[in-house]
Formats: sequence, C-alpha cells, structure tokens
Amino acid sequence: MGDGRGEGDTLSLKPPHPDPLPPGEREFKLHRRTLLKVAGLGGAAWLTSVAHALAKQAEESRAREPAQSLIVLWLAGGPSQLETFDPHPGKKISGETRAIHTALAGVQLAEGLERVADQLESISLIRSLVSKEGDHQRGTYLVKTGYRPDPTAVHPSIGAICCHELPVGGTEIPRHISILPNQWPGRGGFLGDQFDAFKAGDPTRRLADVMPRVSDPRFQDRLADLEILENSFARGRQRAVEATLHRATVREARRMMTSEQLQAFDTSQESAMLRKAYGETPFGRGCLAARRLVEVGVRCVEVTLEGWDSHVNNFEIHGRLKNTLDPALAALVTDLKEHDLWDRTIVLVAGEFGRTPTINRLAGRDHWTQGFSMALSGGRLRGGQVIGETDPEGGREVKDPRQIGDVHATILAALGIDPAKELTSPAGRPLKLADGEPIAQLLT
Repeated sequence: MGDGRGEGDTLSLKPPHPDPLPPGEREFKLHRRTLLKVAGLGGAAWLTSVAHALAKQAEESRAREPAQSLIVLWLAGGPSQLETFDPHPGKKISGETRAIHTALAGVQLAEGLERVADQLESISLIRSLVSKEGDHQRGTYLVKTGYRPDPTAVHPSIGAICCHELPVGGTEIPRHISILPNQWPGRGGFLGDQFDAFKAGDPTRRLADVMPRVSDPRFQDRLADLEILENSFARGRQRAVEATLHRATVREARRMMTSEQLQAFDTSQESAMLRKAYGETPFGRGCLAARRLVEVGVRCVEVTLEGWDSHVNNFEIHGRLKNTLDPALAALVTDLKEHDLWDRTIVLVAGEFGRTPTINRLAGRDHWTQGFSMALSGGRLRGGQVIGETDPEGGREVKDPRQIGDVHATILAALGIDPAKELTSPAGRPLKLADGEPIAQLLT
C-alpha cells in the first residue's frame, strides 16, 4: 500500500461483500494497531461502542458520495401522466382511472401501481415537465440527450455522458447497456460510437456474438491471422488505421468475451423468489439484470418497456403495462437497497412525453407535452418529493414548469458531474453537458 502499511495492518469495519468492491466505493478502515490500543483502554464493551460509532460515521460519509451508475426505465411510446404518476381522481380528465393512496400523505398514484405506492418515500415525482417535441423520435432524442434535435450536432445520451465522465474502474464489459431496446437506444453522439449502448435482449436468452463459434485453438489461429493482415495493412497508413478504432474495438471485444462479468446478464442465478418479485416478464428480468450490471460497475443501463402509445384503448393498454412496471420498479428499489447499491445508483423512469387530458373517440389519449411526469430516485437524490402541479381541469398551464434539461442537470449533479461543463462538438461548438439547472429540492 502507498502509505507503507502491510495488508494485515488494517481492519475493515464494512461487512464482507461477496464480490469485489465496485469502482468509486470506499471502505472506512481503522488502523489495527490503533484499534488494539483503544481496546486496551476500556475493554471489549467500550470497543464495541466505538466500532459502532465509527461504522455509522463511515456510512454517513459514504452516503454523501456521488452516485456511480444510472438505470433508465424507458417507457417507450409516451405514458399517460394521468394513468401513472399524476392522477386527478373525480375530475373529467381522469376518465375511468382511479387513484390510490401512497406512503406519502396526500400524494396519490394511479390504480395499478400499488407496490410502487408503498415505496414512494424513496421516490420523487416531477409532475410539471414541459416540452416542444411531440413526435416520438424527436421526443426520445430530447429526453435521452437533454437537447432538442439540431442539424449541427448529434448530442450524446445521458448514458454516454456517464461513461465519458465517470471512471472506468475494473469493468470489462460495456459500461453503457440497453436491454430490450427499440429503434432509438442511447447513442454516443459526437462523443463517438464507442459510447453507444451495447444492445441486449431478454436475459433468458444468450447474448449474441459474445462466444466464439469455433474451437478455442481455431479461434486463436484466426486472431493470429487477423494480426498479420492488420500489420500488413497498417504499413504506411498507421494514422488512418488508428482513427478507425478497429484494433481497440477488437481488443475490447476479446476482453469482454472472456470476462466473468458477463454472468451479470444471467438472471437465472438469482433465487426464484426474487425473479418472481420482479415479475416473470422480459422487462422484469431486464430490471433484475440492471441491478446485477451496476453491481459490477456498469455506468448506465437502459431497460425499455414498449407499448405506451395509447391513441386507442388507453385505459386497457395502461392497465396491462402497469402490471409489468409496478412489480419491476418496486422490486428494483428494494433490491438495490438490499445489495447496498441504493446510494450509488440513480433510477429514472421516463418516456418521451405524456398523453392528452382529453379522451378521443377511440377511448385513447394523444400526444401531450404541456405537463407530464417522470420519477427519480436513488443516489444523492431526496425521496418523497413532488415537483410541480398540473391543472386538474386539463389546461396547458402548470405550476413550477420544468424542462428536460433540468432533469439531466439534476442527475449529473447527483453523479458528481458538473452539468455546466462544456465539451466541444466536431463543428467546434461548445456545448454544456446539460442545458438546464439542477432541481435543488431533489439534491441532498
């Protein structure tokens, strides 16, 4: 160790963990010789009280550290705020949707989110988001990057920013992962394709293209042949070859293919009881895999639940999807806490926009950008907060309106990343990591 102490000279006050400590996590350690000296002054009983006090101090110190990972539960299609996080029971705009009480006095959620309602002291709601992007692709771009589409730059998603700004640590698998992605997963944008999300399907299926299709000797022969070919091709054009990042990509792919961290995708290693708690659905398994992935140091995991575009049969669609979302989100909150990951993991639940307060003739709701909801939790974020209000009569005016950029700035601040930091786009344009201000009410 750098201070000259031997490995046996420290005593950890943190309970043993079955896996290596993730990047960025610190242990509180007390010098063994000092501890023994303290023990001699007052006996074992006094030592126990000191140990408890020091452990509590270490725990509080760790709680103040920035989060290290982000999980995005992407509700693709645009969920209705009225059927999820912002019901208005008894009002005309609610239609047939009823509300339920939550762990927060005076705060209600839509029926069908009973398990999430029990966890609401740990979850904060933003109910007054506004946007100018009512198209699916443009709305997705805005919510995932914090910027409206711009022909002069392709902005990186917040997951790509996490990977760019946070330490790599000992992670041997991709640090930006999209499970069950639709056609618009998180992208690296002008940071480069190397920050694109690695795409994975239902965790019950084997990952594609990570296992050699031939025996190991034959695979090694192929790699040797490739090295000869690449060395020959690189003569006289080394700079151009390096610019393609081909060799780096192959090197990282080989590292990933042999990494034990790939087992984090395998949710079958968890107990049947835990898998049932998340829900035996692709999305539920994706959320469970997300917990396993941040445990090995993955910086951002995006899990998609498709189908919220309810222009027709809005109430039936939302009822069915909440049966999937409710257990998965509630179990994720509990599971992160039980695995000592809650303080270093932020969870965002979001879609591209909301749904209209009016109900169309097909019992559906159309796209709505004037007051919709997201949920935030974990890390250095305060739980049990409700930001903003929408009009119970369905008007366009909201109290305390918030922009998507404010959500991004809040998440980055909670991750210990300066949202005002500027990066330069390929066109030479300086761009802030987040085009907004952190929401002070949500930050501890």
